[in-house]
Amino acid sequence: MRLWAAPDHSRLVFDLSSPAQANVFTLDNPSRLVIDLDASQLRSDSDKLNLQGSAIEAVRTGVRNGNGLRIVLDLKREVEPEHFSLAPNEQYGHRLVVDLTYPGESAVEDPIDPIEAMIREQEIAAQRAQAEAKLGGKPQSPAAEAVKKAQPHPKRDIIIAIDAGHGGEDPGAHGPHGTREKDVVLDIARQLQQIVNRTEGFKAVMIRDGDYYVGLRQRTRIAREQKADFFVSIHADAFTSARPNGSSVFALSQGGASSETAKWLADSENRADLIGGVDGNLSLQDKDEVLRGVLLDLTMTATLNDSLAIGGQVLDRLGRVNRLHKSRVEQAGFVVLKSPDIPSLLVETGFISNPTEEQQLKSASHQRDLAQAIFSGMRAHFQQNPPPASLLAWQRDNSRNTAGNEYRIQPGDTLSEIASRHRVPLAMLKQANELNGDAIRVGQVLRIPNS
Repeated sequence: MRLWAAPDHSRLVFDLSSPAQANVFTLDNPSRLVIDLDASQLRSDSDKLNLQGSAIEAVRTGVRNGNGLRIVLDLKREVEPEHFSLAPNEQYGHRLVVDLTYPGESAVEDPIDPIEAMIREQEIAAQRAQAEAKLGGKPQSPAAEAVKKAQPHPKRDIIIAIDAGHGGEDPGAHGPHGTREKDVVLDIARQLQQIVNRTEGFKAVMIRDGDYYVGLRQRTRIAREQKADFFVSIHADAFTSARPNGSSVFALSQGGASSETAKWLADSENRADLIGGVDGNLSLQDKDEVLRGVLLDLTMTATLNDSLAIGGQVLDRLGRVNRLHKSRVEQAGFVVLKSPDIPSLLVETGFISNPTEEQQLKSASHQRDLAQAIFSGMRAHFQQNPPPASLLAWQRDNSRNTAGNEYRIQPGDTLSEIASRHRVPLAMLKQANELNGDAIRVGQVLRIPNS
């Protein structure tokens, strides 16, 4: 028996000598989960199972119907159980998996603030409106847009979702001296989390922060729920030979992006997730099939371009602390990169199958150097291209020279008042600043065109 505890679930795995059907059910007063296996015996000591952080208070076992096995889990919180069998693979034999999901719990330990989530949703809605306008949608009238007052700048953090690959019963690759990929990438991810959170204007969200497994689709779903601006998945490469070495950076391939767009549109589960809207995030429910496809293609293309741009910056920094396995950003169809609305990268920090790099990957100082390189590349991109409502955008606007033909928006300003004050037509002011909507923010700098 093996157990992993995550913030939103616990996973109990039974290693079996042969396939077995299980009957799993709950009992109340007190709360228990019962697992019955016919013609089975327990060859491990359930008392040695580490229950810390899980929903299980105690494990009791006994013989059932002469030759069967009954396992009773005494529970200390409400759970929603699910169980399934797994066939043998390279690492394990037959397994029975019992997942105990906690209703209402977040998969991350520090979920994003609701106000930040609202700000992100407003931004995405504005971006979607701009895309529709380019496709023939009807924007608001200039009069309606011009009278809206400038809002205080949110100065929000840029949210980085950090995904440590593998975890739990999936150890990933092994080094020649037994180092497990799931362990070293979690160490690097935690180093990266500390660096991100120490940097003003940034906030880290850990996809997993312990030794447990998160499904590949679930990883990008968590990032989207946390309104992440960027998703980075940390891994360690491996090969059958010990010779290959160096770091690599991957973005989603163009073919992968195209097939993923088709999958989002065709698959019922994905359609409910994305087209139906994730927390109101990217709802295309009111659009016809052709327009949905065009908007989704535009979103995926923009996301892929950002991924490649950030990937180039990250690769450049990684090359300063480690040899590069490939000198350019590679593209592949990794599932964790297939988020249509979040720029994403997968970083292979080094070859764990190479004895020298295996030792480096275990070194805290090398892990810190790798994490710093990854973040430096991300930060360089966001300093040049800060999200509109972010602290970095506010800092950029306030550092610009407003002499001559520029104006910094003050509390209470409206576009029409600014245009009148500077004696320029409203339409010309909006065109000069590429304003398609009515939102202006205090501290934002407008370019004043010559009338």
